[in-house]
Amino acid sequence: MKPIDETSAADTPLSDFLCFAVYSTNLAFGKLYRPVLDKLGLTYTQYVTLVALSEADGQTVSGLGEKLFLESNTLTPILKKLEAMGHVERKRDPENERQVRVSLTKSGRRVREKAASTDLMSACGLTPPAFAKLQKEVIALRDNIVHAVKDET
Repeated sequence: MKPIDETSAADTPLSDFLCFAVYSTNLAFGKLYRPVLDKLGLTYTQYVTLVALSEADGQTVSGLGEKLFLESNTLTPILKKLEAMGHVERKRDPENERQVRVSLTKSGRRVREKAASTDLMSACGLTPPAFAKLQKEVIALRDNIVHAVKDET
């Protein structure tokens, strides 16, 4: 018999689901970034793509997809849109024609810098050490879930 204070999974309220807490926090982050990104004509996914590309020029589409946790069929339209906006450049790898390499343009670097103005620490209401600790914990949570999903397949 279960202790009386323990509820069954079917009776758990939405507010007690960790997955919902993470999901709704993600939505809140989107609202935080929206004013800045709207001015720049970017979606959040386009913005994080620019951030990832700012780490190194000439990344492969597949490597970029792994970094962003995006499948190629999701990432390719994002890259095409960013290229049409003049923020990225895509080129076939001369050593391996099957690979496409992506780099930020000067415009892409400027836009990435402008979008970085959002003060996350202040919005989160955390001290720098608490912010860093939470970020490490969320990354560990994500990595554990990714690992668990890989183990199931």
